[in-house]
This record gives sequence, structure tokens and C-alpha cells, in this order.
Amino acid sequence: MRLYRPWAVIKCLYPQALFRVKTTEKVLYLTFDDGPDVRSTIPLINILAKNSIKAVFFCSGNAVAENPELINKIKSEGHIIGNHGFNHLDGFFISTKKYLDDIKRASSFTSESLFRPPYGHMRIKQYSELKKSFRIIMWDIMPYDFDRKFGIRSMSVTKKLIRPGSIIVFHDRPDCNVLEFIEDFILFARGEGYKFDVLH
Repeated sequence: MRLYRPWAVIKCLYPQALFRVKTTEKVLYLTFDDGPDVRSTIPLINILAKNSIKAVFFCSGNAVAENPELINKIKSEGHIIGNHGFNHLDGFFISTKKYLDDIKRASSFTSESLFRPPYGHMRIKQYSELKKSFRIIMWDIMPYDFDRKFGIRSMSVTKKLIRPGSIIVFHDRPDCNVLEFIEDFILFARGEGYKFDVLH
């Protein structure tokens, strides 16, 4: 089953995490997980630059370590870097210490203040510790751009579900389909009166 929006109970479990910006303005926030990768990051930032949009890239520490020049490119374009852990660990299946150590390791490569949990998974103890140091960013819309079988339906889901303050999570990986539709989505959203802003 695909869950395009988080369950309400998840928001209750992580009350200080940001799932959606509270606003009546028609504004959207683009975020990209898992990068950087030269095959996807460069095309993505070119599209964003063409459309004068800034975004948050929640980067994996190991990907940054392999592509250090890309993190500088992302920053130079005015985008924000977030922490997505070093090894993309699932908090549900690992001890709190190992989970926190992995995030701390990623901090020097990514961010010491902005975090998104891989898979959106954190145990309560992990969340309780992380919220002391990080602003935790979740999402309002998950369009499954990482599922190649879902294909262009990712765009249909995103178009259908946007609302004022939506934080949309896409993926900065070459095996995802976001590059196939993101520019068309941007044009659609602007045609509906939306503008784009960046989280800090």
C-alpha cells in the first residue's frame, strides 16, 4: 500500500517535527533525499535554476564523501543542505546509539541542524534525542518517484495532493523518475497560483 501522506498517528508521535508549513498562502517546498549523484543532482539543480527555485537537499553522508564537489555545487546555487544520515539507516531496526552515531558522522558532511530520517523512521527515543539538536523535517506528500513501476503517476499524485504549505519529498538518485516530470509539475503548480519557497 502506498502512503502518499503520513498517518495522523505519526504526527502525534513526532509533534515537533515539521510535516507541513502552516500557512494559507499557496506556497510549496521542494526537498530531495539520498543524493548527491552527478547523474541526477546536476540535472536537478539546472532545472531548479532555470525556474528560480531553491530547495533542500537532504544528503547522505556517504554520497557526499564520494562526491564532495557536488555538495559545493548545491550550496553555490543557493540551496540548503540537510542531514539524511551517513548510511541511510532505518531507525526502526537499529539501536539508538548506532542510529545517532550515524547521524553525527554525517553532520560534518551535511548539516548539524536540519535532519530528515531515512524512510521517515525514528523510534521515540531516537526522536527525543534528535529534536534537542535538529529541526526535523518530514513531509506532506510522498509521490513515490523512487518506484519506477509507478512511473508518471508520481506527477498525478503530486498535482492532486498539493495544498498550501506542502513539503514534497522527491529523491536525488538516477534510478528515480523525478527528472521525467518535475519541470512539468513546476509549470502546473505555478499555473495553479502556487509559488515555491525554501525551508531553513
